[in-house]
Amino acid sequence: MAETQTLEKPGTEAMAVELGQVEDNTTAASAGSMDMLLDIPMSVSVSLGGAQVPVHRLLQLGPGSVVQLDRLIEEPAELYVNDIKFATGDIVVVEGHFAIKIKEILG
Repeated sequence: MAETQTLEKPGTEAMAVELGQVEDNTTAASAGSMDMLLDIPMSVSVSLGGAQVPVHRLLQLGPGSVVQLDRLIEEPAELYVNDIKFATGDIVVVEGHFAIKIKEILG
């Protein structure tokens, strides 16, 4: 049976109701929806390090210029997924292309 309660606003009433049991509708169709999510492309990038350079030095850069990064050669590179740090690893070469060998997935 429903109860009536008066709220602070005069003339407004709320009624209590009983809710039925919710059924679990997990089906093959909802599992298929998850499969669709697994195929969404994500932007992946790798950071080797960074540097802070004054504008006047940037304007002097040209072919052959070297910008020293703030990371040592033995430090792992950082892998970002959609601009969120996801993992660290070592830079390797695979079939003439740079790649990253994952050392640690970050939580």
